[in-house]
Amino acid sequence: MSFYDAAGLIGVVTLLAAYAATAHGGLNPKGALSLALNAAGPALILVSLAQHFNLSAAIVEAAWAMIALIGLARLGLARLRDR
Repeated sequence: MSFYDAAGLIGVVTLLAAYAATAHGGLNPKGALSLALNAAGPALILVSLAQHFNLSAAIVEAAWAMIALIGLARLGLARLRDR
């Protein structure tokens, strides 16, 4: 198994675990951990796409990661304002 394959598999497991935990009430969907996992998973999948590129997969994973990163940024800004 190559580094790229391992990164992709870890990304998929991370993304699916975060989704399952959120769907079953174990993780707050607007919480920092959920958002971080939803950014890390697609980022790792994008690493795997560097070896075998697929445009549609890259677009969906990049969008998923960007949405999560925007959520993390908004969460961080809200915490700074609350200080």
